[in-house]
Amino acid sequence: MAFEKRRELLFVYSVKDANPNGDPLNNNAPRKDEETGQILVSDVRIKRTVRDQWIREGKDVFVDGEAQTLKERMDALKKKTNSSSAAEALKKCIDARLFGATCALDKESFSWCGPLQFKWARSLHKVREQFVQGTAAFASKEEREQRSFRNEYIVPFCMLACYGIANQHASTRTEATDDDLDDLFKTVWNGTANLISRSKVGHVPLLLLEITYKKDFDGCIGALDERVRLTDANGNPFDEDAQYALRSATTVQLDITALAQALETKKNEIERLRLVYDQRLVIKGKEELAPILGGKISEEAR
Repeated sequence: MAFEKRRELLFVYSVKDANPNGDPLNNNAPRKDEETGQILVSDVRIKRTVRDQWIREGKDVFVDGEAQTLKERMDALKKKTNSSSAAEALKKCIDARLFGATCALDKESFSWCGPLQFKWARSLHKVREQFVQGTAAFASKEEREQRSFRNEYIVPFCMLACYGIANQHASTRTEATDDDLDDLFKTVWNGTANLISRSKVGHVPLLLLEITYKKDFDGCIGALDERVRLTDANGNPFDEDAQYALRSATTVQLDITALAQALETKKNEIERLRLVYDQRLVIKGKEELAPILGGKISEEAR
């Protein structure tokens, strides 16, 4: 049964000495807003993090990262899921149910808008990426002692905020369920913690908040990522040099006061709030959530 209640998500995580999301058209340098100095991470990268975790857990996914034609992928899926059509097979894939899918194959042609959508993530401070070099393991040609060089980009440190929204109306088409959304809540955190590759090790989940609204509510707060900010340990804003010099989430406060105020305006429409956070993170305004929502909040420190 499709889910019937709208949800919003805020996910905050840090990246240290790694590349959050390389741009293949710019030498794989970290994506960045050159005007603001903020690091960017695409929604596609966030979804890949989630999909990779689902694959580790043995769940059926449509986009598995393998180099295949659409026909090859659909044939394999239909066989694996014992499905007679592409639509039937895709509805058995959790990523297609939540993120949507497009298929134009033989007599089947359809495009599903995913009920769960993420904005691009942005860093909560200015970041200066670094270009680093190292030697390759092998010489570039036989009988040469000189080894070739490898080049790469990293960010010394950044804290990023990502916003997501689950649209109950679109779920009727893909048949995404409440269980799917609950799985996603868990997987966003675990998938980020499991980004253990050379270019991604250094990702740390810090805060995950989910708002579930009452049935038939069509509104939202929107852009939750724009309602949080970083301050120093004393609650003061950072100047530009200090933003560039950040190297740890333990030296900052995450101020969610503006978010708490926004929740106040929607408290009569909210069914529950779930909050998971790294116990090392100092969160200003967290104590305001319980009085606003009463017993409708669950909180977990990890």
